[in-house]
Amino acid sequence: MNAVDFLFAAVNASTRVVWLVPLLPLLAALLIALLLLSRRATGDAGEPLSAGIASGSALGALLLLLLFDLAALGGGAAKQLAFGEWLHIGVVPVHLSFVLDAYSLPAATLVALLAWITLRFSATYLHREPGFQRFFLGMCLFLAGLLLIVLAGNAVLTFVGWELAGFSSWLLIGYAWQRPLATGNALLVFLTNRVGDAGFMLGIGLAVWSVGTLEWTGLAGDGSMGMVAARLLALGFLLAALVKSAQLPFTPWIARALEGPTPSSAIFYGSLLVHAGVYLLCRLQGLLLQVPDLMALVAVVGLATAVYGGLCALVQSDVKSALVFSTVTQVGLMFFCCGVGLFWLAACHAGLHATWRAYQFLLAPAYMHLVRQPARPVPRWLAARRWWYTAALQRFWIEPLANSLLTRPTLALGRDVRALDEGFIDPLVGAPRDDADQAAGDAVDDLIRGHGLAGRVLFNAADHLQRIERRLLLGDTGALGRHLRQAAHYADAIEALLEQPRYLMLMVMATFVVIL
Repeated sequence: MNAVDFLFAAVNASTRVVWLVPLLPLLAALLIALLLLSRRATGDAGEPLSAGIASGSALGALLLLLLFDLAALGGGAAKQLAFGEWLHIGVVPVHLSFVLDAYSLPAATLVALLAWITLRFSATYLHREPGFQRFFLGMCLFLAGLLLIVLAGNAVLTFVGWELAGFSSWLLIGYAWQRPLATGNALLVFLTNRVGDAGFMLGIGLAVWSVGTLEWTGLAGDGSMGMVAARLLALGFLLAALVKSAQLPFTPWIARALEGPTPSSAIFYGSLLVHAGVYLLCRLQGLLLQVPDLMALVAVVGLATAVYGGLCALVQSDVKSALVFSTVTQVGLMFFCCGVGLFWLAACHAGLHATWRAYQFLLAPAYMHLVRQPARPVPRWLAARRWWYTAALQRFWIEPLANSLLTRPTLALGRDVRALDEGFIDPLVGAPRDDADQAAGDAVDDLIRGHGLAGRVLFNAADHLQRIERRLLLGDTGALGRHLRQAAHYADAIEALLEQPRYLMLMVMATFVVIL
């Protein structure tokens, strides 16, 4: 064996440590977290250490991926690597498997390269910012999650990365947690992405039931899968892809996500995470080709999103908003390519667009210093059509709708849970209250007060019944009467909460889950 053959054999053997690629940034995040807890990496003195750990893990992952690329070019690298089983879903085993093919290797290399550049940029950009170490912790978690998404060989391992990337993006959108706007935007993004996660979990469950495997290479089946099963299976993963790539009607979350620091905006929504849905569709092309009606839906949604993003980008007055809506337009065109069967074109478009958009986002803070002339006015053809101009300016009123459907019900649920905790759980366990001087009757009234006509009728009826019960049965004195009255107050509080419409819907959904 000559030196060249020995080199290629060593490079090919290196692919056996592919699991180390996502593990490096995950270990870096753990190390930064330990330094933060031990207070050894705080202040200006701790910034170089945290930034060095994060960028070093990204560089290590990049070097490993370059070795894998060299092995793939030499033709000796295995395309599917499995390292044993790590759990079972029913009778279906889930392997710790990775895939090294024409989709995953270029995508993973690009992810590691852009992440390394962004981390190096962030070390200077965020100097002396509160939460400097927390930012790099979130970025390391994101890098580990995204590398898992593009390298995982099965749907379950991909879902782990999917959740890890989503969790880290939520952390960095709420980076300035002292500001209510930041936490509100983080909440909307978090809730919207949970819709996509539900679709992903539905796809995993249907894959276990209809295909009997969770490996991407076998998810298309052997051609014997029924049309209904194939359509439902593809629909679950399609929902996850639409949400993660901010396609209509789930587009509003991406504009809210700009609340985070500029480097995270560049890597999350400008170049990498927003393309995860496109990557998922490319990975599922064998399955999608079996359901042409869903492919037509993907094409229509992608084209509509491209038009939506283009119109909204024309009326933006700040750089980051214009860039993010331009990103929505380009990703919509990628979905259109997937819908017409040009998956290879969508993958190439995603790689080129990710590189160019990352450069633009990282340069965005300097645009105001580099550009001296005023912003370009709205195109004449759009300004002449007042309805279209107003709709684009209001982003077609999709954001208020998303806020009403997702954020407001969740906040209302949180208020009810807090009221239940303060009015029932705290007195039950004897916890101290801030309003100890408040009368017990007033506290319960605040807890169970209804909303609307039906709520007021129920509240008044309960109040009259309680008075009758106190006068005729319990009397006004005695320890037993006091305990029974307190128990009745708690029961009324729980009953009033359960009578509200959102709890009724939760009970109906839980019933369907049990039946299914």
